[in-house]
Amino acid sequence: MADGIKIFDTTLRDGEQSPGCSLNLGEKLEVARQLERLKVDVIEAGFAAASPGSFEEIRAIAAEIKDAGVAALARTRTGDIDAAAGAVKDAARPRVHTFIATSPIHMQFKLKMTPDEVLSTTREMVKYARNLCPEVEFSAEDATRSDPEFLCRVFEAAIDAGAAVINVPDTVGYTTPEEFSDLIRHLKSRIPNADKALVSVHCHNDLGMAVANTLTAARAGASQLECTVNGIGERAGNAALEEVVMALHTRRDRFGRGCRVDTKQIFRTSRLVSSLIGVPVPPNKAVVGGNAFAHESGIHQHGVLAKEITYEIMTPESVGLLENQIVLGKHSGRHAFEERLQRLGYSLRKEDLDETFALFKNLADKKKKISDWDIEALVMKKYGNSPEVFRLERFIINSGNTITATANIKLGWNGQSREEVAHGDGPIDAAFKAIEKIVGGRYVLEDFSLRSVTAGNDAQAGVLLKLRSGERVVVGKGLSTDVVEAGILAFLNAVNRLLEAKNSAGS
Repeated sequence: MADGIKIFDTTLRDGEQSPGCSLNLGEKLEVARQLERLKVDVIEAGFAAASPGSFEEIRAIAAEIKDAGVAALARTRTGDIDAAAGAVKDAARPRVHTFIATSPIHMQFKLKMTPDEVLSTTREMVKYARNLCPEVEFSAEDATRSDPEFLCRVFEAAIDAGAAVINVPDTVGYTTPEEFSDLIRHLKSRIPNADKALVSVHCHNDLGMAVANTLTAARAGASQLECTVNGIGERAGNAALEEVVMALHTRRDRFGRGCRVDTKQIFRTSRLVSSLIGVPVPPNKAVVGGNAFAHESGIHQHGVLAKEITYEIMTPESVGLLENQIVLGKHSGRHAFEERLQRLGYSLRKEDLDETFALFKNLADKKKKISDWDIEALVMKKYGNSPEVFRLERFIINSGNTITATANIKLGWNGQSREEVAHGDGPIDAAFKAIEKIVGGRYVLEDFSLRSVTAGNDAQAGVLLKLRSGERVVVGKGLSTDVVEAGILAFLNAVNRLLEAKNSAGS
């Protein structure tokens, strides 16, 4: 769409910077694949100079994604830009995204640079990046607290030096819709070479106006909108992709331009990201929340039954929310299972398909009815797990309201096994203490949530927890029809991730 709005997704960069939301390579690749199915225009895959691991993750994503641009973030430093350009060089559409702060408060206290030094650095580093990468995006950090006339000078210099995209970030979520639209119009009218670059915006949600600011910027002439799935990101988060896209889709009459995003992939993308980062989507979340298409009021129910549009301005199907139907059971074969996965949007490698099908057959022996939700939960159980250092071999729990809970846990690793018993304040606490005895460490449980991943009395329980060891916090995930087992698997998943991170840092 020649006149369409570009959607730049930064879930894997800005979104992953949320505390406790780090992802491993397998998880990042799965999110990137889903973003490609969603048909975003650009995937910002990370900050290449942050670590060797970050560089390799970006490079792996760049090598695999073919239907979207892949960007890497870089400060206006040669080392950062070298790393970013190297990480995305194999992408179908590589982009280096470089930035420098332009507000008086940032220049004085953070950069300790004069405006003229910022201006010359912008010109020099954008030119340097453009010599290494065919597409460069330049961001003026804290743009909404910057002097508009200085912004014009900086952006003009960036475009002259080769920037194809100039980005106007509301870095601390400070602006308001009217202010922001005025700023975008001012920049477009006052920058002499503005017609040679795409104008982008990147809004944070500190005052709850990220989506409103993003959309009003689009009406003022911005052609690239930077978002994250579920609005995740630092502090209060970023503009939520699903809200921005569905506003453009539903109110095309107001915005006049749409985007190429496949809206039917929105719900699945939201659930994937939520599952992998361990942050549940609030029930009242716009577009993808559990209550977004629910109607309890009698008046509302009557209206919707008579005509959906009375209380639904968009359909559940438009965001990929399909009716939960029973499609498979214990007598189903591999071919039917694979076909169903493909219809749900998953394309698994043979070894992953084999393991997931085995999980499905095991679940089918426990549940009478298998739903799409169950199948997707199994895929989530397979995807993104860290390599198993320790694995659960057996657990026995003795608990009740008149006795102290006791857990007997047996773990295996590298051909060895060990069994320990521990007491605790309930079966979960006892199990965790027994695991700590075996693995030889002390871990701080910072968060623990239990939810029903699927429906029915034999529903699968999903446990999401956050575990701290020193300064590192990771998310652990466990899935089982047994609540205690789900908790044990989540704790082990987190322990394995911490050990993997420790080993990677040591190497």
